[in-house]
Amino acid sequence: MRVVVATVVHHPEDARIFHRQIPALVAAGHDVVYVAPTLGPDLTRPGVRHRPVMRAEGRHRIRALRFAAGVLAEESEVADLTIIHDPELTILTRSVKGARIWDVHEDLPSQIGDKNWIPGWLAGTARFVARRIEDRASSRFDLMLAEDSYIDRFPGGVVVRNTPSVPETVAPPDDCRVVYVGRVSRRRGAETMIDAMRRVDFDLHLDVYGPIDADIAPMLRTAGSNVKTHGFLANPTVLNQIQGAMAGLALLGETGNYEASMPTKVLEYMARGIPVVTTPNPVARQLVEESGAGLVVPFDDPVEVVRALTRLLDPEFRIYCAENGRQAVRNGFDWSEDAKTMLEFVNRVGTDGA
Repeated sequence: MRVVVATVVHHPEDARIFHRQIPALVAAGHDVVYVAPTLGPDLTRPGVRHRPVMRAEGRHRIRALRFAAGVLAEESEVADLTIIHDPELTILTRSVKGARIWDVHEDLPSQIGDKNWIPGWLAGTARFVARRIEDRASSRFDLMLAEDSYIDRFPGGVVVRNTPSVPETVAPPDDCRVVYVGRVSRRRGAETMIDAMRRVDFDLHLDVYGPIDADIAPMLRTAGSNVKTHGFLANPTVLNQIQGAMAGLALLGETGNYEASMPTKVLEYMARGIPVVTTPNPVARQLVEESGAGLVVPFDDPVEVVRALTRLLDPEFRIYCAENGRQAVRNGFDWSEDAKTMLEFVNRVGTDGA
């Protein structure tokens, strides 16, 4: 099949889209047209043709959506299936021809509060609009869901979890480096992470990989010499660089959006043999405690984060957590299995729409 994959919101090298789903589609023999912004090198490669579009950022989205509408109308006309990854693109139903899937990455209404470009006084209206967009899209698209918990909102969807690939071998965890992967924001524990590193009284440094919210950037600039930021890097590059770390941090705040979600970073740490330090959001807590892959700390508590890191100075405990984490991901959270579910769903929707 010819499959159009489209985003104007996500980074063009988003891990789920570009480093998991598209390679799985190409490996299965599909031709992919990737409609996505250009923020670096051209993304065309064997089996993938890149159609650059504008990126929709903050409040400036209308122009990007209009541009994307033209490209989608042209490409979907001659495609067997279109997979879109942004709720904004579900509005463009007249431009997306034929069989179509919306890949639901997040709980959009719950995430309104974490989007710092939306003023607080508009949050209620934004949540109402987000729910209307989701309701409309669920009746016009087949749905692919990144989380098991999303079934409650979209009973007709098919879950294709955002799981990592598990490498055959990894470096053992050392005792001098902590890592964080993902967007750096207040609700994702940035302040707790920075404060904890100020309190560490042993030789330890933190590598931060991911885009940084504007209100957090000044804190990181004054965080101290034991904190280094790397910005956004392609997922395979990040995963190679974090191997061998003593701990991976997942310090999400106590908010409704995270209660039923599995932070992908937790699974990626575990797959790479990195002990996890996580806050007690239920899904992450259950996985880490039951598997023995790391330690759970209270919300917004840098002192307990330091205590957890001190515990991980014990090399035997680090290895124990690392091995447990890799085994747990291999047994139940390996992308190779979720890729099969995705391909079965894609083939069914594309064939039914033919």
